[in-house]
Amino acid sequence: MEDLFIKKVRTAAVAGWWTLLIAYGLIVIQWLVYLFIIYNKQDWMLTLWGQGVTWSTVSIISIWGIAIIKICLLIMVFVTIWLTLWARGLSKSK
Repeated sequence: MEDLFIKKVRTAAVAGWWTLLIAYGLIVIQWLVYLFIIYNKQDWMLTLWGQGVTWSTVSIISIWGIAIIKICLLIMVFVTIWLTLWARGLSKSK
């Protein structure tokens, strides 16, 4: 039973690292799209956001959104590091 638990914890840690890798890849893509949209300043983008929205509002909300996602991912990094160290500790104590 103990070997199965160690294997599950290690598998959870590996899944966490893959999730983080994919999430940071998506953040890079999101940042590049943000830079493209802010650089080009198309009128249709302001129409999507609604009436009375300015480019400074779009910029501030977008940067806050990216920052919140990064903070959530930072918490996930700490959890994944903890899982990795726990899995290593369990396998050494066995």
